[in-house]
Amino acid sequence: MKNLLLIVCVAFISLQIHGQKKTISGTITDENGLPLPGVNIIVKGTSNGTQTNFDGLYTIQAIEGATISYSFIGYITAERKIKKNTNTISFAMQVDSESLEEVVVTALGIKRKATRRTMSYQRVRTEQLSQSSNPNIVQSLSGKVSGLQINTNNNGVNQSTRIVLRGNRSLSGINQALIVIDGNVVSAETLSKIKPKDIASTNVIKGAGGSALYGSQGSNGVIIVTTKGSNYKLPKEVKHHIIQPNTYDNNDIYEEIVENTFENVKTKPLSTFSIDVDKASYSNIRRMINNGQEIPANSVKIEEMVNYFDYDYPQPTGKHPFSINTEQIQTPWNTDTQLVRVGLQGKTYENDQLPASNLTFLIDVSGSMGNANKLPLLKSAYKLLVNQLRPQDYVSIVVYAGAACVVLEPTSGIEKEKIIAALDKLQSGGSTAGGQGIELAYSLAEKNFKKNGNNRVILATDGDFNVGASSDKDMEKLIEDKRKTGVFLSVLGFGYGNYKDSKLETLADKGNGNHAYIDTMQEAQKVFGKEFGGTLFTIAKDVKIQVEFNPAVVQAYRLIGYENRLLADEDFIDDTKDAGELGSGHTVTALYEVIPVGVKSHYLKDISDLKYTKNENASSFSDELFTVKFRYKKPDGDKSIEMVHVHENKVENASVDMKFASAVALYGMQLRHSEYDNNSKLNDVLDLAKQGRGQDGNGYRSEFVRLVNAYNSL
Repeated sequence: MKNLLLIVCVAFISLQIHGQKKTISGTITDENGLPLPGVNIIVKGTSNGTQTNFDGLYTIQAIEGATISYSFIGYITAERKIKKNTNTISFAMQVDSESLEEVVVTALGIKRKATRRTMSYQRVRTEQLSQSSNPNIVQSLSGKVSGLQINTNNNGVNQSTRIVLRGNRSLSGINQALIVIDGNVVSAETLSKIKPKDIASTNVIKGAGGSALYGSQGSNGVIIVTTKGSNYKLPKEVKHHIIQPNTYDNNDIYEEIVENTFENVKTKPLSTFSIDVDKASYSNIRRMINNGQEIPANSVKIEEMVNYFDYDYPQPTGKHPFSINTEQIQTPWNTDTQLVRVGLQGKTYENDQLPASNLTFLIDVSGSMGNANKLPLLKSAYKLLVNQLRPQDYVSIVVYAGAACVVLEPTSGIEKEKIIAALDKLQSGGSTAGGQGIELAYSLAEKNFKKNGNNRVILATDGDFNVGASSDKDMEKLIEDKRKTGVFLSVLGFGYGNYKDSKLETLADKGNGNHAYIDTMQEAQKVFGKEFGGTLFTIAKDVKIQVEFNPAVVQAYRLIGYENRLLADEDFIDDTKDAGELGSGHTVTALYEVIPVGVKSHYLKDISDLKYTKNENASSFSDELFTVKFRYKKPDGDKSIEMVHVHENKVENASVDMKFASAVALYGMQLRHSEYDNNSKLNDVLDLAKQGRGQDGNGYRSEFVRLVNAYNSL
């Protein structure tokens, strides 16, 4: 009887508590009244929490009398108590300037006093090397650099030297430090032949800073040597790292980017490149800013930052699937140059106009995917896609960890509950046989191939392949073979701390697809909701651009970004050369900075006159700045189609879109410590961005302004 009464009492109390629960909603903004996405909201004393969405909106269940805590990096944590009549809590968070001055936020979001900041850089003075009795620099470094291990095999004439800066990171055992002498990558043997007295400076970069500066080849650390008498100067971004060492405390890998320089039109009038509709770099940068991390220069791909945003280009009206648009203005950050914009607008198809889809979800469920921002976020993102499927669309699911297997055979989009249930069952664990997973996914996609349909593998991973074919080259060869099947590839990156950007970009580029980075559900909504057709349906493949500048009016030009998309001029008409894909509704924007004829610029270097070749300008085209040609293939075609657009030499007032694109490009240049930003300031970026905010229906441009301000505060 007592037990029965106890159960009744507990049930009654539970009902009372449940009855006092209420839904609290509201909008959180920053100090300027702009929506603040990603604010962490939690009911104190419970595990009940949520985050604000892209518009700063949130909803949470809480009991009357409870206290809700609101926190966001760089802002003062706020608390609000729920009163009897409280249903809405909205307010503006206040900047915490004091904490920003006293605290450094490291890559993993751990706050430390600035005086306790960990360094990944060490400088060895020349006199330290000379004081040693060792005859060469390699042995002189021993004992001067923490974590440095030097192994010399065969002390005879043919001795070999191996330099390791930290513990083994590669399963193959290739873990030697990268050695750079006067700007050239050399072997340890070459370094060992240099006498200490001939060294001007030696800088050792350890940790992930090496890969941030030199790409994957620097992932095991970098030894940078400058010799006496050399004219070599350290790149600007390397100097920046030496002066202010980065606190990269993770294993994210980015390929090295060598910034485009000005090209002399007399010797190189053609600029040829593949389009890039990937947007992963921007969302990854946003994640780093929101986490309080320093941004590695090689993670900044300016073209992906610019192309993250939509621009008001007109829809195509002719037989071609995209419109061509150009604009010419005075460069906002350099009065001696002009800025040119070349924009493409892909034809937009409504979802009910898209062909039937044969989609294969290829999901990484290895141990590295266990974090909340990886597999759990991944499953939620895929559910957004599933909810848009039609009865004629079919989905299969392949997963891989130590091995690969099929967890869902082709299933109609009408059976959404079945597909979602299969996603919900996924758990992480084991190693990462990515190559095996790709093989199985493509095999399944080919087996269920839809003629005239949309056949696509959608890979979701952090890129950490470590079983079987796993290197970037291995992946490139594998995907190049698979794209011949007619199956396209979309690559979604998740998580941080082990994110392999270079590998995922290689997969997308070689697989006739696109690459996105999902950092929040808001980004998932953008990729699978707002841009559903562009993400999944290709309207043109192998899209190439070739711009010919008129030497009568242009001395030199510089393509801003697209460094890893450059093509040889002859590749433009070579239909065997792969290039980028354009999806339904996608826009592509490219910016050129040009130096007009007659303008003196320190960016231009003199060249010798040619003896056998005469440079004669065609006077009949003096009113033209450039001619731009486009080549593309239909999604199922093998022969390219060419379009031509001529741009007249006419400087105009910048449009709203041009101002904003300029702001994003300039900010990317500043993040990369570019030598071409003309010592511009952050306020130059903010002024341009605010002038170019325009209608901003989705708030993405306002978010950019907030991110620039937030990173500057950090």
